[in-house]
Amino acid sequence: MELTLNSSSSLIKRKDTKSSRNHESSSNMSFAKMKPPTYQFQAKSSVKEMKFTHEKTFKPEGEEATERWEKLHVLSYPHPKNDSSVPVFVMLPLDTVTMSGHLNKPRAMNASLMALKGAGVEGVMVDAWWGLVEKDGPMNYNWEGYAELIQMVQKHGLKLQVVMSFHQCGGNVGDSCSIPLPPWVLEEISKNPDLVYTDKSGRRNPEYISLGCDSVPVLRGRTPIQVYSDFMRSFRERFDHYIGGVIAEIQVGMGPCGELRYPSYPESNGTWRFPGIGEFQCYDKYMRSSLQAYAESVGKTNWGTSGPHDAGEYKNLPEDTEFFRRDGTWNSEYGKFFMEWYSGKLLEHGDKLLASAKGVFQGTGAKLSGKVAGIHWHYNTRSHAAELTAGYYNTRNHDGYLPIAKMFNKHGIVLNFTCMEMKDGEQPEHANCSPEGLVKQVQSATRQAGTELAGENALERYDSSAFGQVVATNRSDSGNGLTAFTYLRMNKRLFEGQNWQQLVEFVKKMKEGGGDGRRRQLSEEDTTGSDLYVGFVRKSRKVEEASLV
Repeated sequence: MELTLNSSSSLIKRKDTKSSRNHESSSNMSFAKMKPPTYQFQAKSSVKEMKFTHEKTFKPEGEEATERWEKLHVLSYPHPKNDSSVPVFVMLPLDTVTMSGHLNKPRAMNASLMALKGAGVEGVMVDAWWGLVEKDGPMNYNWEGYAELIQMVQKHGLKLQVVMSFHQCGGNVGDSCSIPLPPWVLEEISKNPDLVYTDKSGRRNPEYISLGCDSVPVLRGRTPIQVYSDFMRSFRERFDHYIGGVIAEIQVGMGPCGELRYPSYPESNGTWRFPGIGEFQCYDKYMRSSLQAYAESVGKTNWGTSGPHDAGEYKNLPEDTEFFRRDGTWNSEYGKFFMEWYSGKLLEHGDKLLASAKGVFQGTGAKLSGKVAGIHWHYNTRSHAAELTAGYYNTRNHDGYLPIAKMFNKHGIVLNFTCMEMKDGEQPEHANCSPEGLVKQVQSATRQAGTELAGENALERYDSSAFGQVVATNRSDSGNGLTAFTYLRMNKRLFEGQNWQQLVEFVKKMKEGGGDGRRRQLSEEDTTGSDLYVGFVRKSRKVEEASLV
């Protein structure tokens, strides 16, 4: 099924902006009202060393449970190892559900979903914000806006990826809306600022609860892991009949921007600027206590008093520091000690959250996934400084992604990786970037670990070069192909003529496993009901323009 837009489409244009995972335009959306197609869409109903092994496939007990398992499993989007077809999803706007708990711009959303279905996409992705759903008090959940969205997605015969977003929205360049952590959580943070990540200068980052207190009952008698588990359990109970069907995937947020990492490069208030190395986030009292205990356990008590003193500042380059320079402290006995602890804590955090998610959603038929950040700057240096401060112990002589891939595989979780659209040649020389090399390394790590790999683009891109890079990555023999790809993000620009055509072509190529395929132009009189044709409207047909505010 192919969808085309001609250049005379009446969709409103806006100026180009770049975006990261949490970036979105808040501009109003405008669509042409069209007579519906003659058919209807139908919905298918520890730190020293962590060892990870394969687990047995879950099988429910009892005839009724088995029947439900088989039914829901079939409805999840399949991707056998020998099938090169890759389903494409599209991220919805960050403010898809409003702070009042309602679906935002439902008429525009309905028209957009209709267009996306016609373009052949598998489905859409939405953030289920902790700060929105549980804002009225502990264990007081409001899922109503999401219920409305799920029903609309189902009506159009699409699938849904839902992100359990335990981080705040806002504070990064390009963010168009602000959704802080729940007010009752912010109240606890005001009483105990060490609940959030802290750098060596004492700056606090309220984007995500510090993993240092994962197992401490600091949130009104519950640990953060318990709070996340209760949130996910509430989601399952509310949408049990949809999970495994229209809700095909649940992604578990594990840090800032939903990624398994430390907030080492915060963009708010100009703290960090690309391609700065970032800073270690280990100075809240819970992280300091853990570091001290680890130092004592290995007989290096004097190493446990603080993080590295020579690691520079957020905007520095590696050679500006003693720690990250070519033959710096990172490669010393102390550097290895610190990075084993720092990255090990991140692995522990991911292990706990993924285990919790598996316990909640196992048997529903939905895929489970988690996201790892594509930190590609300074990848071509020995120390890989930006990756180290984010918690990925990846250097010239230490593989930081294989342990992560093994941890994901232990729980049967799909590893979702970003920056799939980037090319080395597009990056500034002084940043020593290699997104292509990084992606190949992650592909190799997931193949070795037996872990499924999915992808995203890191920035808003509409050009054939970016789409072509994703197709080439999927076809690469260097490691795993993709089980799914999620495009960032749905907004007005996506529906503009040339941008839309690029997306349609990309979706088709991914379905064909990266083959070129032949593009079929729809006729002016498309009355077969087999294609949804948006953009061309016969002159004899009266069109009413709907501006949705």
